[in-house]
Amino acid sequence: MGHHTHLTLEEREMIMAFYHEGRGICEIARLIGRDKSTISRELKRNHLWLHVYIAVRAQQMYVNRRVDCRPHMRLENPELFHIVRKQFLEHKWSPEQIANRIALERPDLRISTNTIYRAIYRHLIDYNKYVYDKGLALRLRHKGKHRHKRGEVELRGKIKISNNLSERPDAANKRLRLGDWEADTVVGKDGGSCVVSLVDRKSRYLLLGTPTEKKAKPVCNSMILMLTGHPLETVTPDRGKEFGSHNEVTKALGVPIYFPLPRHPWDRGTNENTNGLIREYIPKRCDLKQFTDSTIRWIQNELNMRPRKCLGFRTPHEVYFSEVLHLV
Repeated sequence: MGHHTHLTLEEREMIMAFYHEGRGICEIARLIGRDKSTISRELKRNHLWLHVYIAVRAQQMYVNRRVDCRPHMRLENPELFHIVRKQFLEHKWSPEQIANRIALERPDLRISTNTIYRAIYRHLIDYNKYVYDKGLALRLRHKGKHRHKRGEVELRGKIKISNNLSERPDAANKRLRLGDWEADTVVGKDGGSCVVSLVDRKSRYLLLGTPTEKKAKPVCNSMILMLTGHPLETVTPDRGKEFGSHNEVTKALGVPIYFPLPRHPWDRGTNENTNGLIREYIPKRCDLKQFTDSTIRWIQNELNMRPRKCLGFRTPHEVYFSEVLHLV
């Protein structure tokens, strides 16, 4: 980072005095503690006719140049400001609509969409500020929420994945074996508590676990405890942050984890459908604290003993354990 500072009026008065005494550029520079190139440029830029250098006039010329080199805002044009403000406030046009319509009708007043957005966020077209200091940004369709730059990759709430679902073995995709699990969470009303659901793709056998909270570490520990002792080939969870510690599951159990594309719940259709069945016992917005571990085990057993059409009306328990039960 540079430490250059502009000449002050006092320094220009010293330059004027020494210059009119006939001193050279190198001597003037040494006397006022400046580089000789600084003095040379100053005299070339600001001296007047007949080799006259006046400090006050040189200072004014410097100030004028600083004003001229400053970037001028497009909305300093009163006509353009009036058009933008009117269309945005009175007719609820978006910045993109305003900018492109102006370009169509008045090319001489062309303005960019981003310039209008900046003016809104910086309160440059507000007469009053609104709630939470967002001002007119609250009138945008996205209510002043963060706008992503072109090409920007959203990283908030994302987790690092180990394997893509496209890499999962065909035996898992075709439901040819036991031990290919799909994972998800069933959330309570407060959003902080949850039930972990693991469903075997072939048999639809269900495992339910109750982590202490819906965070990566507790959910990871619950999955390890639930899957220990069961056939293990693959696990396919969604991309929620609660599965952020999936590498710990792989490390503890040696099972590979495969992730579907974001917002592709149909890639885990078995688990999604089973969660719908779980909701018959655990409705949305209910308090999960009222469900004891024994109640969760009862729900798990009820669903594992329910006949399924996709299994030829056998139960998940029968398919998973290769048993034949008499339920009626």
